[in-house]
Amino acid sequence: MRTLIFFVCIAIGGVAGLLVAAQDAWSVRAVMVSIGCVAGAAIGGAIGRVGKRARVRRPEALDASFGMGSGPEDRDRNYWRDGGHPPFMRPTRSELDRHMLDPDRVD
Repeated sequence: MRTLIFFVCIAIGGVAGLLVAAQDAWSVRAVMVSIGCVAGAAIGGAIGRVGKRARVRRPEALDASFGMGSGPEDRDRNYWRDGGHPPFMRPTRSELDRHMLDPDRVD
């Protein structure tokens, strides 16, 4: 059904381009029909969602790595907590202005 909508919109665009240039030369008609077909393809693709794939979502209970911090969903969920770094790969929190090398702080 979606492909039918897509091809009908292409045909309507081609006919509209032909009607616009009905009194002109064949070269102008051919260009207008091709422009109409391209516009019809864009509109038909948007209406029929021809290029969009359905996203299949797996149940999280069946995924063995869910909650381990390594999956893409876990990384997206914990982005602000982890500062954008993968789990167990964060740099140290010490900064140079915290006097991390003072003699009284060495353990």
